[in-house]
Amino acid sequence: MRGLEVNSLLIVEGKSDKNIIESLINHLNINLDVGNPVCNIDKCEDLGGIGELEKKLKALTKRVKKKSISKIGIVFDADQVGIDQRTEEIEKIIQTVFGTEHEIVFKIHILHIDGYGELEDILKRITSYEPIMANCLDSWQECLNNKKLAAKEMNKLWVQVYEKYDCCTVEEQKNMKDNCDKSILLEEKKIYNFDAEIKELDELKTFLIQLGEN
Repeated sequence: MRGLEVNSLLIVEGKSDKNIIESLINHLNINLDVGNPVCNIDKCEDLGGIGELEKKLKALTKRVKKKSISKIGIVFDADQVGIDQRTEEIEKIIQTVFGTEHEIVFKIHILHIDGYGELEDILKRITSYEPIMANCLDSWQECLNNKKLAAKEMNKLWVQVYEKYDCCTVEEQKNMKDNCDKSILLEEKKIYNFDAEIKELDELKTFLIQLGEN
């Protein structure tokens, strides 16, 4: 199914989201193009990319007019505002850019666990390797007292430690660039179990499959 003409585009929030979701798309063997993320810098990703979405959609208006895109999927984190508020925010931005009447189809999916949170919250529940070192961050966080990291920052750090230290051997860590590259971790080591029975993961897979359908 890969290699067919793509008329659906997926917009994701950050660089790490793009890597993970592309790997999931490959796992599902569906035909779906993931565009450059809304956030291309870590600061933007940490703060949430909702403020950058309007710029991203405006940059796509020419492709929409040429009808090279017929469907746009948008995947964002619920964060602390929740699914409903995040969805409303995205819908308002779509209306701002394209108006209330347009031919293009928009599909929105909000990443969450129990209504709040982000992609990393899902990843923490589908690890293929035992997250021994990553779980130790909870004790480290307690030592920080009033300097504790925000939940979003902590989640991203947890995933980074898991990927670099729980999923790579000591020998491999000597040359992380070659041995622990993101593509190697996702495609060869398969550090996340995309077949895990997690409701929120199933929701994301269903969304991607439907978006990839012609």
